[in-house]
Amino acid sequence: MNISQSIYRRRSILYSVSAVLFWSTVATAFKLALEGLSYAQLLFYSSLSSTIVLFFILLLSGRKKRILPELKGRYMLNSMFLGFLNPFLYYMVLFKAYSLLPAYEAQPLNYTWPIIISLMSAFFLKERLGFRTVLGLLTAFIGVVIIATRGEIFSLKFQDPEGVILAVGSSLIWGSYWILNVMDKREAPPKLFGAFFMGTIYSALYLLFFGSFSVKSSLYIAGAAYVGVFEMGVTFFLWMKGLALSKNKARTSTLAYLSPFISLIFITLILNEKISVYSVIGLMLIIGGIIYQQADKKLPKSERVPANR
Repeated sequence: MNISQSIYRRRSILYSVSAVLFWSTVATAFKLALEGLSYAQLLFYSSLSSTIVLFFILLLSGRKKRILPELKGRYMLNSMFLGFLNPFLYYMVLFKAYSLLPAYEAQPLNYTWPIIISLMSAFFLKERLGFRTVLGLLTAFIGVVIIATRGEIFSLKFQDPEGVILAVGSSLIWGSYWILNVMDKREAPPKLFGAFFMGTIYSALYLLFFGSFSVKSSLYIAGAAYVGVFEMGVTFFLWMKGLALSKNKARTSTLAYLSPFISLIFITLILNEKISVYSVIGLMLIIGGIIYQQADKKLPKSERVPANR
């Protein structure tokens, strides 16, 4: 390995690990922000923060000429629809789930989105649904049931049905967004900006008619801004940069699966939630099933899935 390759490798690791660490903190940030914000307020202030960050990323990356076109014509229509699915509907449902469930349950249940994407890809994009994929999906599904029933798998009695439905349902919304995002051939950064610009408008209108913009403390708005920057905004570009510099993209992409496990550490240390054995086992089955069913794919899902995940 020559000097330039060594530098690229180190930079790739730095960008990728930074993204994983930031993603690992957001479940904790959700719960802390929701102590003083409604889920709709968290959505508005976080998506607004993300839109601002994405705006400056476009400026600094030399794509400022792409900002206005995203808000005109058919691009505007695409952004309106994508923005309704993500961030508006997706995070509205996800934040509501976090307001009902402990973070150590909501986080792994939401991590079922690669499973949903595999199923939707088979149905809408005509991708092959082979034996490995089916077995991986079944393994991950068992993990979901273990978490949802809090270890009482044979009773099939969900401890918080609404929270479970919302957490898993958010993955359905994300999967729908992903399919439409793949069909939209625009570049990712301006497309993402257009979606979040519209999502911020939707969430503002929701608060205007059904909620309130006023909050108890500016600290909670700071928490929402953290979510907007490190869940919805800049972390995606760190991840994409890490992949772009990586010589072995498949190996680098597997770093993303460290995120939910590291997240449990933050949840325990900061939120003082006692992590149960069933939650860890369920998460291991979900991640194991996802990795197994993706192992024979030439292009890892983590490279094909759009922002924020």
